[in-house]
Amino acid sequence: MQTFQGKTVFITGASSGIGAACAHRFADEGARLLLAARRVERLHDVQAQLQAGGAAEIVALALDVCNRRQVESALAALPAAWQDIDILVNNAGLSRGLDKLHEGKIDDWEEMIDTNVKGLLYVTRAVVPGMVQRGRGHILNIGSTAGRVTYPGGAVYCATKAAENRISEGLRMDLLGTPIRVTSIDPGMAETEFSRVRFHGDEERAAQVYQGMTPLTPADIADAVLWAASRPAHVNIAEILLTSIDQANSLLLHRKNS
Repeated sequence: MQTFQGKTVFITGASSGIGAACAHRFADEGARLLLAARRVERLHDVQAQLQAGGAAEIVALALDVCNRRQVESALAALPAAWQDIDILVNNAGLSRGLDKLHEGKIDDWEEMIDTNVKGLLYVTRAVVPGMVQRGRGHILNIGSTAGRVTYPGGAVYCATKAAENRISEGLRMDLLGTPIRVTSIDPGMAETEFSRVRFHGDEERAAQVYQGMTPLTPADIADAVLWAASRPAHVNIAEILLTSIDQANSLLLHRKNS
């Protein structure tokens, strides 16, 4: 089992939800945290919580993963002590809308593709060469059950998460022969800000998503991330698929009031 004391962990989308939960779990294990998100104030709130809990060194980085130039320049400008990233958690991602494809909003499509696919690629491209050069590292990409089973109204989002899975698989092949590990963590429904973001801030509609069922929590997913990262160096956990007991896949749910 590997330990994280003194290791540098880079987490995107760390201002809330799964990203923030991962930050807390790695902080508990003594890791040095490089936390990135677009919402700087929220990110600083997470940083303050971690520091109040006795976390080791933390750097908060204002970063929009959709902006390739910003990703490249922000990582290149890091102090030398933070350049050597041991673990990358590609968590930044979102869904927008639940429209039928032929009625969908193109701006929503572009935001999902830019964040979930291109942002994943930009950050990976900027970080992984250093891992290869140093001969150590682990990339953990946050996918979804949506990447395995498509649901109505979710064609584009599901396509982006299927792309995450294929990118993870391809990266694992490309890194064969190096000590670098690649893991796809594919959770089912988790109660985060995901649905609120999907429905553009509609709190009532977002709350209905989880009615009558017990969803995963961000902490559940962070536990899976930490477990995969803590395996012995010769063990690569390629994929983790996790759902709550009330979900079989993206289409089949058990609601207690139904």
